[in-house]
Amino acid sequence: MPDSRPLSGLKIVEFAGIGPAPYAGQILADLGADVVVVDRPLRGEIGLAKSPDRRGKRSIVIDLKAPQGGEIATKLARRADVLIEGNRPGVMERLGLGPDVCLERNPSLVYGRMTGWGQSGPLAHAAGHDINYIALAGTLHGIGRAGEKPVPPLNLVGDFGGGGMLLAFGIVAALFERSRSGQGQVVDAAMVDGAALLMTMMHGFRHAGFWKDERGTNLLDTGSHFYDTYETADGEYVSIGSIEPQFYKELLRLTGLEDEELPRQMERSSWAPLARRLTEIFKSKTRDEWCEIMEGTDVCFAPVLSMGEAYEHPHNIARGTFVEVAGQPQPGPAPRFSRTPAEISRPPCHAGQHTDEALAEWGFSAEDISRLREKKAIA
Repeated sequence: MPDSRPLSGLKIVEFAGIGPAPYAGQILADLGADVVVVDRPLRGEIGLAKSPDRRGKRSIVIDLKAPQGGEIATKLARRADVLIEGNRPGVMERLGLGPDVCLERNPSLVYGRMTGWGQSGPLAHAAGHDINYIALAGTLHGIGRAGEKPVPPLNLVGDFGGGGMLLAFGIVAALFERSRSGQGQVVDAAMVDGAALLMTMMHGFRHAGFWKDERGTNLLDTGSHFYDTYETADGEYVSIGSIEPQFYKELLRLTGLEDEELPRQMERSSWAPLARRLTEIFKSKTRDEWCEIMEGTDVCFAPVLSMGEAYEHPHNIARGTFVEVAGQPQPGPAPRFSRTPAEISRPPCHAGQHTDEALAEWGFSAEDISRLREKKAIA
């Protein structure tokens, strides 16, 4: 049966890494792309078979330091629509697989590069992690409560939202442009850029005088009493996002505050005392009791669920937000398509699991594969 997914027929070679670059490949694989991961020899198997960012992909093992290994990778790049790599600047060039070489041999190639600091700039060659990229972007500074230190939002903002997802978007945009020009290009996706881009609205608020640099004093950073989390009687938490006046009115009604004479919602001097009132009120009932009162209303409410609890929530079950792959619960493909739905085509791949199969489909003969194995260029 033909694959009807949006990116069916797209051929991607992904050089193995961790975090954001494989996540970009995962998104594209869910959407139908044929993603072949080039793994390194002797790479440890710990976690590979269960890592969701390897789902829907196939793996081949190539020794890129062997002369024949470089030739294999070059041939794959010639046949690919997209190349994805997440190494420090200069690594692919030293392997003879940089964009100049690959685009000369395959002018229509979209060459996707995922780094923290970008391919250029004073910090381009420095080591770093998500926390560093979002710190330099001015993003981490604003996350946390007043008078407390910044709180890293896991590694969601740099690695995944401002990294892997941005790279996937850039690749699809470059492919769309290629459909008109016939030419490939390099996509330089840097997490520092992506983390900054995710803060666009806050920069607008700041320049309009509506956002302060002081952490925890603003509309969306726990400064307001109507956009925050509150502990319940059983030690759990609920989230409130009653920004709009009609939603705030519903919050006051369902917490029993509607008949009191209260300051205006956007009067900042009242935010702290009202937060204390709501803290007391939410502590008077359990999380489940608040769900009975508020869930599904226009308060803009949701219980704060753990990952395990999120699997079991009726809304997530109804939408199929989470799926099970090879016995492991994990987020399902997104977004949703009305005519060409995304799906997970195979479980996460072991390193080298598809070496012969994938190389054959990408134009290598059985004799070529046998010879390369004898030379220990593949495994």
